[in-house]
Amino acid sequence: MPMALMKSTLPIAIGGLLALTIGAGAQEYPAKPIRLVIPFAPGGSVDLVARVVAAGLSERLGKQVVPDNRPGAGGTLATELVANAPPDGYTLLQMSLAHAVNPSVYKLNYDPIKSFVPIASLGSGASVLSVHPSVPVNSVKELIALAKAKPGELNAANAGIGSFTHITGVLFSLMAGVDIQQVPFKGGGPAMIDVMGGHSQVLFNSYVASTPHVRSGKLKALGVTDTKRTALLPEVPTVAEAGVPGYEAANWWGFAAPAGTPQPIVEKLHREITAVLNSPEAQKQFAADGADIKHMSSAQFGAFIESEIAKWGRVIKDAKIKLQ
Repeated sequence: MPMALMKSTLPIAIGGLLALTIGAGAQEYPAKPIRLVIPFAPGGSVDLVARVVAAGLSERLGKQVVPDNRPGAGGTLATELVANAPPDGYTLLQMSLAHAVNPSVYKLNYDPIKSFVPIASLGSGASVLSVHPSVPVNSVKELIALAKAKPGELNAANAGIGSFTHITGVLFSLMAGVDIQQVPFKGGGPAMIDVMGGHSQVLFNSYVASTPHVRSGKLKALGVTDTKRTALLPEVPTVAEAGVPGYEAANWWGFAAPAGTPQPIVEKLHREITAVLNSPEAQKQFAADGADIKHMSSAQFGAFIESEIAKWGRVIKDAKIKLQ
């Protein structure tokens, strides 16, 4: 074979061999358990949604998807861990709205866009504004009146600075014109326990986590943060209709992997996650928890994340939340 022809065909041959190798790797993936890093403590919406999908994904992939809760610093510690993990598909990140808030709140050791490859959107869900049963209010308007009568004396427990439970509380205080102190914890679960124990008085937490405790009487629900009431608590008005016109806040969840993860692996995970979300089991669980499944392509999810970073950056600037 002439040398010139050999040189021209060599890159094609190498490219073809590489494509076959990557394709084979994707077909064999996963060959071992996958770690799903969850940036918050057990018990909150991020954790509960992650576990529903992880269980279904384990069945479909034939390998365990192991939830690994790594709370701290509003989710940035866990996110940095995944950003620095090998891009081989065996370390995944459960993202939420906190991922979009943190760039405006923390000094990050990773790029919230470039350090990750989006895999799939899972869904979204609003939260419940509730108080400890001992707080002498039975409506949003009464809570606002109490907060104005006792500025700075009411505490709202949250899942950490920049978390959904934090930012929804901040937005409420801004729009209602009240001073309610925000108390950060390492996850929605610990924050809820603090309020149910009577140490803090106010809580913004997901339908997923709050509803059972509202029904048991351990929490008193005053409003929901969505634009419409939830079938889980039909008697509870929206915060907007109960006294803060225009108020709206919803969390979202999705999976991502370290930048550089092979595209065939990303595509396989996207297909399998989509199948899990379309299963009757997942749909029933999401509906029971008051969450909505939201399908997006990987590219659409990436664009959505970028838009959320811009949106919440403006809110944080307006709220003058102190950078950490």
